[in-house]
Amino acid sequence: MNNAVNNEVPGGIWSGTWVAERLGVELLGDDTLTDLLGLALRRNPKRAHLLVSNVLGKHVPQSPSVVYGHGLTLGRRVRDLLGAEEAARAVVLGYAETATGLGHSVADGVGLAPYLHSTRRPVPGVATAGGFEESHSHATSHLLLPEDPALLVGNGPLVLVDDEFSTGNTVLNTIRDLHDRYPRSRYVVVALVDMRSPADAGRLEEFAREIGARVDLVAAASGTVRLPDGVLEKGQDLVARFEVTHPGARGCVESAATAARSRQAPTGPQPTHNATRVDLHWPPGLPDGGRHGFTPQHRIRLDNALPAMAARLADALPADARRVHVLGFEELMYAPLRLARELEQITDAEVRYSTTTRSPVLAVDDPGYAIRTRIAFPAHDNPADGPGERYAYNIAGAGFDAIVAVIDSTADTAELHASDGLLAQLHAHTPQVLLAVVPSYVPEPLYVPERPPMLPEPLRGPAFSSYAPEDVGWLLQDLSDVTLEAPTEEREEAIQSGGAHYAESLPVEYQPSEQYQRLFHTALDGSAARLAQAVGAVTEIVLAERSPRPVLVSLARAGTPVGVLMRRWAQFRHGLDLPHYAVSIVRGRGIDANALRWLAAHHDPADVVFVDGWTGKGAITRELADAVKEFEASDGITGFDPEIAVLADPGSCVKTYGTREDFLIPSACLNSTVSGLISRTVLRADLVGPNDFHGAKFYRELADADVSVEFIDAVAATFPEVVDAVDAQTKELLSSDRDPTWEGWAAVERISEECGIHDVNLVKPGVGETTRVLLRRVPWKILARAGAGADLDHVRLLAEQRGVPVEEVDELPYTCVGLIHPKYTRGATGADGKAVNV
Repeated sequence: MNNAVNNEVPGGIWSGTWVAERLGVELLGDDTLTDLLGLALRRNPKRAHLLVSNVLGKHVPQSPSVVYGHGLTLGRRVRDLLGAEEAARAVVLGYAETATGLGHSVADGVGLAPYLHSTRRPVPGVATAGGFEESHSHATSHLLLPEDPALLVGNGPLVLVDDEFSTGNTVLNTIRDLHDRYPRSRYVVVALVDMRSPADAGRLEEFAREIGARVDLVAAASGTVRLPDGVLEKGQDLVARFEVTHPGARGCVESAATAARSRQAPTGPQPTHNATRVDLHWPPGLPDGGRHGFTPQHRIRLDNALPAMAARLADALPADARRVHVLGFEELMYAPLRLARELEQITDAEVRYSTTTRSPVLAVDDPGYAIRTRIAFPAHDNPADGPGERYAYNIAGAGFDAIVAVIDSTADTAELHASDGLLAQLHAHTPQVLLAVVPSYVPEPLYVPERPPMLPEPLRGPAFSSYAPEDVGWLLQDLSDVTLEAPTEEREEAIQSGGAHYAESLPVEYQPSEQYQRLFHTALDGSAARLAQAVGAVTEIVLAERSPRPVLVSLARAGTPVGVLMRRWAQFRHGLDLPHYAVSIVRGRGIDANALRWLAAHHDPADVVFVDGWTGKGAITRELADAVKEFEASDGITGFDPEIAVLADPGSCVKTYGTREDFLIPSACLNSTVSGLISRTVLRADLVGPNDFHGAKFYRELADADVSVEFIDAVAATFPEVVDAVDAQTKELLSSDRDPTWEGWAAVERISEECGIHDVNLVKPGVGETTRVLLRRVPWKILARAGAGADLDHVRLLAEQRGVPVEEVDELPYTCVGLIHPKYTRGATGADGKAVNV
């Protein structure tokens, strides 16, 4: 029965032949269609035939690399269709149960898109954000249960993913429901196969015109099913007759109803003698899938944890196992798929993947039929629609040496472990059954505590920071008395392993050598005028386009010296005394919502202009846009414009900037000693409560090394000599096309792949970001544009001190790019945190 695993047989018999010959069903379309699909019959009053995908990983065991690869490829096609900027604003929605894993894989291919899939499992305490009906299915009601109420809010593209696109009814029902609640201008429908009939082909365009939105379709193959008259009745008769004459095809166990009557219901999971448990050490708090939403940050945590989890599975397999099957569970498709794919890459065994399903399908042991065998067993997850049979297809008789059942903890019930349950049924068909339980992720109940009547006033120097009190007010809380610093190598290992977020600790402050301090002053002397020109230009653009009296809000801490300088320019050139505040934003966790509340209570949000030093690949730009959207949804306060104003925009990520050159901004050379002696911001649950500003430290003890005010004064001293240059540059910028192209993001993705890192978060482009890598992280290597001059003197010196190679590269879009050591452990780099050549 090995041929049933990949749906192929000697002689090339198509796995839809049996149905086609008996019912007269024809599959017409692309040449690849019969490679992707077979046919089967099912007990369903609405549709007799079933298109069985060979690459979905649901009914037909398949290589996990093939299954995941099809989803990734479709996702990349969506990204190419949308373009980088629109793709970065997209949300991907998959359909339960069949396409939950496919949709998740598509989201991975799109890149930065958060993912949500519909579910048929109600979760107490989680509010429904929508629902729709799947008219042809045996189980119709879909629920949308995002943890983040803002996930479906916004005008970015919504990408809807299903395994097949047949009548289009499911997609139209979904779009109609969601468009009424969360209208947007663009939708993309993704399917493995587009199987619409000629009559259905035009409905999508008509519907798009009806709602006033664009709807695109992306599919791996297209065709149609030609059904003769009376096919439904003929199919139902054939199923009934075949089940009577071939009772063995009905299933491998007694019906679930009989089983339920014959046993008492235990109160909880019982010990099983049919399976060996494997503790995956699933990362705490990581969602098991997209039922409540899965973000790009979640994907990074999963990517980092997968190798160790797969190694635990590999260690538990029999030493002589040559054919291994990883079996997922209904909607739990993505986590088992990724585990199977990782296992496939680290073991010599042939690995196959599929999942259990609710869908009742006739099994016929014939090489021309897609469903060769069926295992039936009682439902074991306390489903909302009550008890019933569940199925696993094409596993019995397939000759697997071991089967790894991956289920979520909600389904780890007595029924799973019962004598007629899934594990016992699997054990009848393989010598070894392993059980890996993924914790079911359930969001915390939505609880908004009563806020204090008034948030605290901003902190100001000299009590907090070395800046003058009028230069900046810090919307932060003072954590100066808390020990938060950790050695660089310990932080890096914790961050990359998913064990800690970078904002939960602080790096040990780099203390520059005398040689490095001299280099900073030389750089400041040489670039002060160029820096002043960029300050003047970006300030003038803000005054011309954003607000005549803007409220400057810098992103602490790299943006704060820039905010101070912009305030100084407005005062110098226009006599304006602009308010300036510094707030915390944390990648993966958003902006400080309490700071936004304080700003909204004291200023018009429309006047707020967020300020940062420079852009790299644009991650913070996107983070701020998402955070403002979420804040609007949660608090109902609107008007904040997430467009950041920066001195330098080498990544082409924003519209408001002073220059797009990648040049040395001397404030990037140092840490707190050029930023008012303030640390990076800290967000840790035991220190920052729901009504608190994010935290930071004031390093008073470093006052002797502080050059914060010296830096500001040196740049401001050159203001008079750059006035004419600022006027000319501002005029040119105001009349030019400044729309972001996101070319920096594309370059980072290319560098990530070419260098074998495969994680854009470990690629830090531009002079400023490269400097940060050398000061705060564990660097791997530095890429420098061939011929780059004095802008890189400090980078070369830091690299030399840390033993990091600097490689010159032709046609680099940035002056330099810093690469963080991939998959860092102290064993990989040495306990001193220095990089090594690999």
